[in-house]
Amino acid sequence: MNPHLAQLQPYPFQRLRGLLAGAQPPADLRHVNLSIGEPKHPAPDVVKTALTGSLEGLSAYPATLGSEALRTACAGWLARRYGVAVDAAREVLPVNGSREALFAFVQTVIDASGPERPVVISPNPFYQIYEGAALLAGAEPFYVNCTAAHRFQPDWKAVPESVWQRTRLVFVCSPGNPTGAVMRLEDWQTLFALSDRYGFVIASDECYSEIYFDAPPLGGLEAASRLGRGFERLVMFTSLSKRSNVPGMRSGFVAGDAALLEKFLLYRTYHGSAMSPVFQAASVAAWNDESHVSANRALYAAKFDAVTGQVASVLDVCRPEAGFYLWARVPDGDDAAFARALFEAEHVTVLPGSFLARDAHGTNPGRGYVRLALVAPLEECIEAAYRIVRFVSRITNPST
Repeated sequence: MNPHLAQLQPYPFQRLRGLLAGAQPPADLRHVNLSIGEPKHPAPDVVKTALTGSLEGLSAYPATLGSEALRTACAGWLARRYGVAVDAAREVLPVNGSREALFAFVQTVIDASGPERPVVISPNPFYQIYEGAALLAGAEPFYVNCTAAHRFQPDWKAVPESVWQRTRLVFVCSPGNPTGAVMRLEDWQTLFALSDRYGFVIASDECYSEIYFDAPPLGGLEAASRLGRGFERLVMFTSLSKRSNVPGMRSGFVAGDAALLEKFLLYRTYHGSAMSPVFQAASVAAWNDESHVSANRALYAAKFDAVTGQVASVLDVCRPEAGFYLWARVPDGDDAAFARALFEAEHVTVLPGSFLARDAHGTNPGRGYVRLALVAPLEECIEAAYRIVRFVSRITNPST
């Protein structure tokens, strides 16, 4: 067996099941699950129509490179969304969702055969695929804490020189999971300067980029273009799952450094990870349509407008810059105990923030927070907020 498998930690939702085991919530309250970031809005008609109209694609083997029509649609979306010009033939590669691609990309980039163990840097809290991909590639994960004091952005100054010298890949997530924080141009400029100095690759996870409330979030390729750079050592990852409410399609793409994508394509050819022609056709329709994306944003905005103020009346929380999570500080700092007690009292499930982070540099930056995914219908989110307010009011003011 691969010895690195023993290093993998339980997934957050496995830990959550263990935390809630044996708990007995009120039978008269229906369950509201705010723990899993799975889009629940209906898939758009434009995608369903394209799917049913392309079923003949089931009879053909797909190309790993994807169809020219899909790569052109992806490149066109990048141009419209970010004002970035990419070569659809060399700088775009369709993938089966960002999760699969993030994992596979690390296996392509990391060379663990040298005398020193390579380092993969991850924000902390983080999407656990970053850690698992690094470990299974033979690399050492290094966690950079993201706290309120730094706008929930990684504190790059906290990384020792000796770590930078071994760093081969840096993950960033903007908008961030779980905080919704967005990287600014000066954040990108700092990271690009570090990449130039130490030669590491930047993997920019941007799967929440289309769920925002004010200004569209800045993307990695857009930042490079604004700063007059090319895409050297930079690859961005995006997906239709959140943007278009089609997580079951497992459709996304990566874009950026052509030399890196050439090697990534080679890896994927052997990996057997080509996208179905049926889903490719549906993806073309999705990337070429923005009306359903605007409607999707409006649904999330309505939920945040209805819920944030309620929750903020009892917990330290504010509306994020983007994404569909609320990152709320709990009263007594014990996020796991809070999550279990809330479930037992109100039949509402939230995810403890410490489950999304690692103890690093003397602290777990997720401890004391819970993540609320506002993916349920509006009425359920409002009901959950009401119950959270009731629960927190009861535990903080037991005499009332």
